[in-house]
Amino acid sequence: MPGYAQDLPMLLLAAAAEVTDAIHDGCVAAGFTDIRPSHGFAFVRMAPNGATVGEIAEHLGVTKQAASQLVEELVKKGYAQRNPHPGDARAKIVTLTDRGWACTRAADAAAAHFTQRWGATLGPGATFELRNALARVVTPGRVRPSSW
Repeated sequence: MPGYAQDLPMLLLAAAAEVTDAIHDGCVAAGFTDIRPSHGFAFVRMAPNGATVGEIAEHLGVTKQAASQLVEELVKKGYAQRNPHPGDARAKIVTLTDRGWACTRAADAAAAHFTQRWGATLGPGATFELRNALARVVTPGRVRPSSW
């Protein structure tokens, strides 16, 4: 249908930016002032069992070099640690530290608050309909930062 909801992509991008900002702001308010939204996208891949730098790179859609730099930053800031890989002596598994898990919990709380806020505006029925409609059309796991 020509003209049908042509602004949908822009609205979805704006919604994604609002979610990202709300989660980041919640983490900063919880005391995690030294992180960027891209860190959170890496945390998602590291939880619950860790990931290699290559897996993090693939998840973020960046080069291994860029992912390695991001991991190094997270290690220096105390959010992640490198561990021996159980099946490959040459590789390392990057896992969240207690600080990384605490930041993840703050992000989860901020995401829940965001959902509640939208739910209060849209109403529970419309919120569930929106959630279910998006679940039908998006590819799970393709949550990536739009910028670094």
